[in-house]
Amino acid sequence: MTKTLTLDGTQVGDGCKPYVIAEVSANHNGSLDKAKEIMTSAAENGADCVKLQTYTADTMTIKADRPEFRIKGGLWDGYELWDLYDWAHTPYEWHPELFNHAKKLGISCFSTPFDDSAVELLESVNAPFYKIASFEMTDTPLIRRVAETGKPMIMSTGLATLEEIATSVEVARKHGSGELILLHCISGYPTPLEQANIRLMTQLREEFDVAVGLSDHTLDNTAAVVATALGACVIEKHFTLDRSEGGADAEFSMEPDQLRDLCNVTKGAWLSLGNGERLTASVQDGNRVFRRSVYCVADIAEGEIFTEKNIRCIRPGLGLPPERYEGLLGKQASQAISRGTPLSDNLVGG
Repeated sequence: MTKTLTLDGTQVGDGCKPYVIAEVSANHNGSLDKAKEIMTSAAENGADCVKLQTYTADTMTIKADRPEFRIKGGLWDGYELWDLYDWAHTPYEWHPELFNHAKKLGISCFSTPFDDSAVELLESVNAPFYKIASFEMTDTPLIRRVAETGKPMIMSTGLATLEEIATSVEVARKHGSGELILLHCISGYPTPLEQANIRLMTQLREEFDVAVGLSDHTLDNTAAVVATALGACVIEKHFTLDRSEGGADAEFSMEPDQLRDLCNVTKGAWLSLGNGERLTASVQDGNRVFRRSVYCVADIAEGEIFTEKNIRCIRPGLGLPPERYEGLLGKQASQAISRGTPLSDNLVGG
């Protein structure tokens, strides 16, 4: 399977710099203008793409006064599911304007759909590719519906087991284009750095032969840099203008200066990886002369024997290589040689 694909005209995968996705999610706090401001800031601070989530409270759950519909513990402790999703959702009627706004900014925009109606809406605004959320990784009917659009898919693995991932990958490949990226993701909001488990990302790459990346819920950019070094081609993080303004996802979202730093440090980490070949760095070229070589360190008469006292391996590197040194001892000078002369074959007799 290919580990390089195209997302809305941008090549992503092996040999490409990390593709940075700024997740708008619920950080608009119910304001269309705020959503557009977040997108504008994402573009200004280096993101390649912004991501929405497309659902309504009624497509996510039902309003029910039962204990299993109430969140216990964590960031959203005490919320009923329906109320949380009603607060956090991005209204369907906003989508055409948000996608148009992204186009004006020159930045890609896509979304995570959560049911068939969301896919239909996103198709109507010509979403260029799709995301499957971690909690929907086992929703194979949804994965099939998204795959049938024929567009590239990004899937967050989150809580899924390897067996569940394998099932979902099979569905995506059977019914879709085969253009697939798996994101390693820890579904903790936020995720402690010591639980990020970035090495698992490489297992996804090897197990499923796909391009991989990181959906990152940690609070700084350390995990993203490590993931880049291990081959992540996509880095996704939640983004807001100001965490102090609150919002369902604000607590684990980046602010503009952090997004700018994320784009810079992940690109720098990618650049530092190089091509893996020895001695290709041009910055080294001027220093080759300062490696050691065999020099005459005393005046030597014609016919004089080379000894440890009159030849040595020193810097610079204009003489014979050090590996020749022991073989030169005991041989004669073919002519008179001045101290400080690099030893060459024409100066060596029998």
